[in-house]
Amino acid sequence: MNEQRFRWRNKQLRDHADVIDGKIAPSKVLKHITYLNVFLKQWMTGNIWIQDDRIVYVGPEMPENLYGTEIVEGKGEYAVPGYIEPHAHPFQLYNPQSFAEYASWGGTTTIINDNLMWLFLTEKKKAFSLLEEFMKLPVSMFWWGRFDAQTSLRDEKQRELEKQLPEWFTHDAVIQGGELTAWPEVLHEKDDQILHWMQEVRKARKRVEGHLPGASENTLTKMKLLGLDGDHEGMTAEEVMKRVELGYQTGVRHSSIRPDLPNIMKGLVEQDFQAYDRLMYTTDGSTPGFYKDGVIDSCIEIALEAGVPEIEAYLMASRYPAQHFWIGERLGAIAPGHIAHINLLEDKRKPTPHSVIAKGEWVKKNYEDVRSEVNIDWNGAGIKPLELDWSLDAEELQFSMPVGMDMVNDVIMKPYAVETNTTVDQLPEETNEAFLTLVDREGTWKVNTLLRGFTTSLGALCSSFSSTGDIILLGKKKEDMLQAFNRMKEIGGGIVLVHEGEIIFEIPLAHGGMMSEEPLNKLMEKESVLKKKLCEHGYCFGDPVYTLLFLSSTHLPYVRVTPLGLMEVKNKEVLFPAIMR
Repeated sequence: MNEQRFRWRNKQLRDHADVIDGKIAPSKVLKHITYLNVFLKQWMTGNIWIQDDRIVYVGPEMPENLYGTEIVEGKGEYAVPGYIEPHAHPFQLYNPQSFAEYASWGGTTTIINDNLMWLFLTEKKKAFSLLEEFMKLPVSMFWWGRFDAQTSLRDEKQRELEKQLPEWFTHDAVIQGGELTAWPEVLHEKDDQILHWMQEVRKARKRVEGHLPGASENTLTKMKLLGLDGDHEGMTAEEVMKRVELGYQTGVRHSSIRPDLPNIMKGLVEQDFQAYDRLMYTTDGSTPGFYKDGVIDSCIEIALEAGVPEIEAYLMASRYPAQHFWIGERLGAIAPGHIAHINLLEDKRKPTPHSVIAKGEWVKKNYEDVRSEVNIDWNGAGIKPLELDWSLDAEELQFSMPVGMDMVNDVIMKPYAVETNTTVDQLPEETNEAFLTLVDREGTWKVNTLLRGFTTSLGALCSSFSSTGDIILLGKKKEDMLQAFNRMKEIGGGIVLVHEGEIIFEIPLAHGGMMSEEPLNKLMEKESVLKKKLCEHGYCFGDPVYTLLFLSSTHLPYVRVTPLGLMEVKNKEVLFPAIMR
């Protein structure tokens, strides 16, 4: 058990009490600072004593013993609790470490993460060791336990997945079940296995998060009865208010796919909304470039600009999510007994901090990065560069399927009847169709179809980044497709673009073929180049990373390419099955 995450030992507790009596000097004191008291909902002025990673005193007094104490004069400045991101997908090219380090720069010091990739990339025991590795970071990291894979798996993979799920639900780093993308199976198909897991999660006093975009009042009510506690899919102020009315803790989202927060907040203010304690911000796993303006700090700024009451804007980022997840005794407040996550602001209206204390240590001081380097044992957890012991050849790139996938937007695909001659080695540029192959990471099966709307001219794209970790291969020219695949293998996984026999761009993803080793700010630059290159070749949407991720994701309409084959989502009908290799 990690002491920082769950409790302090008796010796530490005695030391904390001895600080009050002057027997031990505190590590740090923030002096004469105006801080947000989240319980009284007031700005107050006083002194904050910190011992190691814990706040031990907040009030008007100074310690009797200041031997070796770092004293920070805070007059004229403001202190607020570290911000909480309650719904992170920390594998959108970046990895949990790089996302956490970047987020903490803007004051987001607690992150509650999706565990989906660990279900595909490594075995359970090694994944659990990785969760402990992440506790070396200055942020507080918690996790979800998924109920479903967000796609349709082959029988053997589904059995492997289900076998490991129960131990995730009981793991002490996991504080939420979900997000439940398979709610139609629970509600309409009477899937009692998932329903049982939901009840087990609630029995363990952990939350259950839904995924209910566009849900009717009837559906929201039924899913509340079946055990959902929260949902983050309200896209308008009215949808948010309906969720709150029914008792949901409601995530208000600002993400690269759904940048809804400005309109939601304006709408709530216009309707004189008062129940802000039922809300919490989320960026919902946005792609790298979206974070250039920050993480939860940017959400607070949007709320303030919309006219949300100042203190409520901060509480939605701290106290309210902490209470929801039953971690409010340790997080979400500047108060005795809480983990020392503190953001220092120049102005109450400017939520991006000039200095950040996380677990009692400076990670940012007067706008300078002062973090200590943290080494995570990725290899020990089985997260290594991708190694494929199989090859592709031209004979496997045969595309006789009469149905393809037509892009409505970045992530929505509809089926269409293929009329193009697919026996050629290169599709003509006057169409916006591309060959598309999904190949099993282990090389046992493949699905060949066409994708319309992704490109008018690109020779090839190969990506080991996908919702299941399987290999996506698409493009106009089969020869370029094979070259892109071979280059992706050579670099240990990643995204590779080839055109007319030349590698024109690549992003290595050394962590399991899914995540980059690079810092998030560097990855933003590479994602920007990727978007530019794809735009030059006819990609007219805004988020190619999510296009690649969601090609297999059956929680979205209307048709998906999955390990089972080309699937019509609503009826879960396999239109054309995968072919064994």
